[in-house]
Amino acid sequence: MRQAKPNPGHLALADIERHAGEFSLITQNVDGLHRRAGSHQVLELHGNLFRAKCFNEDRPVENWPDSDDIPPRCPRCGGLLRPDVVWFGESLPVAVLRAAEQAAANANVFLSIGTSSLVYPAADLPFIALKSGAAVVEINPQPTPLSPHATFSLNGASGIILPALAAQVWGEQGHH
Repeated sequence: MRQAKPNPGHLALADIERHAGEFSLITQNVDGLHRRAGSHQVLELHGNLFRAKCFNEDRPVENWPDSDDIPPRCPRCGGLLRPDVVWFGESLPVAVLRAAEQAAANANVFLSIGTSSLVYPAADLPFIALKSGAAVVEINPQPTPLSPHATFSLNGASGIILPALAAQVWGEQGHH
């Protein structure tokens, strides 16, 4: 995963954030590619594989001492560290989910990109946006349960559609 590079879709979202007045990027991805592409307002619903958290304190640990311990130990309490991601059966971080729901409720435009729209509670977010009067634009290779409800449903790869959409809206060709 460390070798993975942001694709044109990730880069287009970073461009959109630079142009938009207010912007929130809500992701279920744990790969950190949105931040590497230059996005700043990122809400990671499922955490980030490149961060660790302490089992005992349930708090993120950004840097830990280099050692051969497997798993590594928390520098604060000596507890075991684990990846800072949501595992199956665990709840999403409440504060991040609330921030995502608030962003959806306040959105003028909500882009739903490359998701099956089957995994809840994230699958509720575009419906929260719709109820609040937002235009919901779905970008996905295949139709999903959201498709019939979306204001616009664009079938295709995000790496192709997002750069074209950004160019249409801001009248520039992507510089990436």
